[in-house]
Amino acid sequence: MKVLQFTIPVPLDKSIIVQKDVLPYFYPHLHRHQEVQLTWIQKGEGTLVADNNMHAFRSNEIFWLGANQPHIFKSEPSYFLPKSKKKIVAWMFFFNPNGQLASFFNLPEMKLLKNFVQQHQSGFKLPSQHVIEVSNKMLRIAQSAGADQLMLFVELLKQLSSYPDLAPLSAGNKTPMFSEHEGIRIGNIYNFIMQQYDKPITLEDAAKQAHMTPQAFCRFFKKHTLHTFVSFLNEVRINEACKKLTDGEYDNIATVAYTCGFNSITNFNRVFKGITGQSPSEYMNSYFQSVEH
Repeated sequence: MKVLQFTIPVPLDKSIIVQKDVLPYFYPHLHRHQEVQLTWIQKGEGTLVADNNMHAFRSNEIFWLGANQPHIFKSEPSYFLPKSKKKIVAWMFFFNPNGQLASFFNLPEMKLLKNFVQQHQSGFKLPSQHVIEVSNKMLRIAQSAGADQLMLFVELLKQLSSYPDLAPLSAGNKTPMFSEHEGIRIGNIYNFIMQQYDKPITLEDAAKQAHMTPQAFCRFFKKHTLHTFVSFLNEVRINEACKKLTDGEYDNIATVAYTCGFNSITNFNRVFKGITGQSPSEYMNSYFQSVEH
């Protein structure tokens, strides 16, 4: 049972895969692989879905994804427009702690780093104050080879393991395992909602995309995402609203609410606080204060 299981091609002379992507948009399907993935987004913005949780991503952010953690970096809808000249630039490191590196991680000297990898199977987003330090180390690894590359990689793991309070990307219940066919269907529903979130989407619209009755769709969606359709749609909309509020491109909060699919500012404020724990204005204030510091 799998979600579009990927096999990362591993060269015989390498145990760490370093990949740089320069593309019109991120790979648009929900997937997972045996390798742990460390991604530095040099350029691009959108939404990361990891297990059953959503996170906005922007340029110059770093994410750790655990082995076999279902995920998708979904680029903003504007990246998919026919005349779009946007592009994403990302560095990705893959390594399998249970593959070629298994005996290495089993060395007694590696116990702390092995524990670090095991403790972060739900992934994490690197706090912004550490991005410069870690991205510089990633570039050094990308520019090296052989034993030097492996030694620098261990240094990177040591650095990451020294940071306190790395909040997981997904908490609580893990998304249930499902078949490849179901994974494709869930991925298509994600795509539909994330591209149409600013329009008045109904349950019937989403069910039609999945070729199901509304009742069957509700059961299927809750079983495989741990969300109701409405709660998932609201999270997508609030996630987009958070990006718009902090990008500073809109005149006021009401405009953001309406461009994210809400038809009532009262409902927007209620849903926003329910998901983020803050009002929109409180969220903006705390965001800009953290940026200034």
